[in-house]
Amino acid sequence: MAIVAGVDFGTLSVRVTIIDTQRGRLGSGVAEYPLHRRKDDPDHATQNHHDHMRALAEATRKATALARTSGDQIAALAIDTTGSSVIPVDAKLRPLDEYYLWCDHRSWREAALITETAHRQKLQAIDWYGGTYSSEWGFSKLLHWLRHNPEKRQQFASAFEHCDMVAAVLCGIDGPAEAVRSICAMGHKWMWNDLLGGLPGEDFLVQVDPLLKGVRAKLQGQYATSDKLAGHLAPEWAERLGLRAGIPIPVGAFDAHWDAVGAGARTGDVVNVVGTSTCIIAMSDDTRLIPGVCGVVPGSVHPQKTGVEAGLSATGDIFEAIARRSNSSVAALSQDLGSYRAGQTGLLRLTWDNGDRTVLVNPELGGITLGWHLTHSAQDELFAAIEGTAFHTRVILERMEEHGVPIRRVINAGGIPQKNEALNRVYANVLNKPVLIPKTDVTSLGSAIFAALAAGAFRSLEEAQAALCPEYRVVEPDARAAHTYQELYALYRELYFGFGKSNASAISVGRILPTLRSVAASARGNA
Repeated sequence: MAIVAGVDFGTLSVRVTIIDTQRGRLGSGVAEYPLHRRKDDPDHATQNHHDHMRALAEATRKATALARTSGDQIAALAIDTTGSSVIPVDAKLRPLDEYYLWCDHRSWREAALITETAHRQKLQAIDWYGGTYSSEWGFSKLLHWLRHNPEKRQQFASAFEHCDMVAAVLCGIDGPAEAVRSICAMGHKWMWNDLLGGLPGEDFLVQVDPLLKGVRAKLQGQYATSDKLAGHLAPEWAERLGLRAGIPIPVGAFDAHWDAVGAGARTGDVVNVVGTSTCIIAMSDDTRLIPGVCGVVPGSVHPQKTGVEAGLSATGDIFEAIARRSNSSVAALSQDLGSYRAGQTGLLRLTWDNGDRTVLVNPELGGITLGWHLTHSAQDELFAAIEGTAFHTRVILERMEEHGVPIRRVINAGGIPQKNEALNRVYANVLNKPVLIPKTDVTSLGSAIFAALAAGAFRSLEEAQAALCPEYRVVEPDARAAHTYQELYALYRELYFGFGKSNASAISVGRILPTLRSVAASARGNA
């Protein structure tokens, strides 16, 4: 038995959960931090490291108080974060700027340059990233920072993912070379590939931009899976967090990957972690290329299996934007969605409001809604957006299955499936598969599982999952709705690749609006 703390840094807040490995969840504490946006630049999204650490201390003390547990009882601490969220540091591991948050897309030009150079140079690593590098990933963000901060280049010693930076700071590490880097983070976002010798070579990086000269050496060091330790909690941070110094801290990871672990994912499962964006996580016993998929990385989810990551660049963010434009809330607009039938709105929505993460990997795309009439409401648009995210998810799952990733169960995790039953029902009908929803929220549970492993409370990840992961409730597909969505999906798929690829052949647009009208009329007649 052990009592451990699991930490989850989200986009707007950090949650710390205290878990007893025999009794389960004892309590959680949450603390917020600001997200810095700019009206004159919609691609800008940053956060402050000191805000993060202040919030971590606040949330940890709240968690232990609510769990009625003294800090000296906590046996281990593990951390997951958003990603790729990148911070440049100096030689003493001090931040030189704010984090480029995962949703900061200012580096889309740098991402396009990396992609073009990789194909011109025939860099093998790009094939493991679906053939396209993203503005949501590490090298593009770092290059953007180097280009726009010439006065700070002399101080630049390295760059870190959020999960690795927090772990290093908590362990009292004050030099970049001593910090352990997460294979999850670096494998999925920085083109680190053990089979190809680690990071891309110096020659390639200099071909992208001479400003990247020497960066490869500054990112070198120990790379490890999360069954290894980043270090032990330093006395200074033990005091700030109210915990005991010296407890183990395993190597961190990205939130979605550990949410999948907390949701009980095994080989053959795909987990849709549905939040502000959607991360789609799966595991495989094989390591093979999947065109258009963000990353295929051995050890990134389960230390002994190959992790597969894909996703949507915006999900909850789209729902919130629809509600904001209508001076309402997602909760209010969702109240009557249970009465909606498949396709009844007559709207078909391509949910590219924040670009496309998978499988087109194109941040320059924008949202499209077809079928508008004068009587449509914000609630109709929200339902169409839910359908659109489900259609997009199906595109991704089909691509994964085509390339050998087994999908026997679909699990909807993340915050939104816990509170929006319409979304779960639509996903089951669009995918035409049962959808499993954990009966309790699994946010930060994956972190707690890895903390428990670091504390020696379990012999394997599977044993920890069996003891700590919640049971599921199941949403079965409805045959009539699934049939309707099969017809709409054919339209969606044609539009997805037709509008989304610059070299696509002409699409048959003339039949789209009549088909949407016909489907909507049929749905209303069945209501």
